[in-house]
Amino acid sequence: MTRRAGFIDLVLGIVTVLTFLCLYAPLAAVSALSFFQLVRLRGVMSFAPFSLEPYARLWVNDDILSALATTCFIGVVATALALVLGVLFAFYFVTARRSLGLLMQGLIFLPFLLPPIITGLALLIFFRQLDITRGILTIVVGHVVFIVPIVYRTVLVRLQILGKSLTEASLDLGASRWQTLWLVILPQLRPALIAGGLLAFSMSFDETLITLFLAGSESTLPIRLWGMMRVGFVPEINALATLILVFAAGITLAVGFMQQRAGNRAL
Repeated sequence: MTRRAGFIDLVLGIVTVLTFLCLYAPLAAVSALSFFQLVRLRGVMSFAPFSLEPYARLWVNDDILSALATTCFIGVVATALALVLGVLFAFYFVTARRSLGLLMQGLIFLPFLLPPIITGLALLIFFRQLDITRGILTIVVGHVVFIVPIVYRTVLVRLQILGKSLTEASLDLGASRWQTLWLVILPQLRPALIAGGLLAFSMSFDETLITLFLAGSESTLPIRLWGMMRVGFVPEINALATLILVFAAGITLAVGFMQQRAGNRAL
């Protein structure tokens, strides 16, 4: 029995290691190639010495910097709107009748569950019917539709953990509903708001398919990166992918820390 359990643990360990290799080996290769470029010397491929030249070229590339600024602006605006809407929807769910709350929840999650190409196409047709020119505004709307469920779910879980006892205690002690919301409930929601906001910004930063339908003449960083890859792989692509990887990893760690902190407070 013990030998069989040890064999199963060994197999599971090997599968786990192979899975992580498949997941992270390509990312590690991209990062390595951003510092050590492949060169052909006398017909033989070899690595060039360590260099930060791709990052230097990236820094002076006005097209990429402009696309990065546009992406960050859209992400910040879309995340701010998603936070407001997500909080309002979460409060409505815990106070409204169950049937209405479930209906609203289904409508919120539907665009998130649909394939992005369907969501993007539907929004494109919608904006064309309203004769709205595609640009920053349409991209922001598309991203808000896509990321609101993330904020909504994060805030709703926190609200359900808090329960009604805090609100009832605050009202019993003489606080108004506004004071209860501002001084009691919102501070308790702060970790969920930060975690939801970081996740929403990360998803907006990375969104490509919906943006392709709604961008018009505007260019975000994922679209710019896609355009660069179509004309061939250049060292700047590896450098850009590495920077995005570091950025995404930082957000992931921050979200994990926030969620762990919120969970500890709830205990």
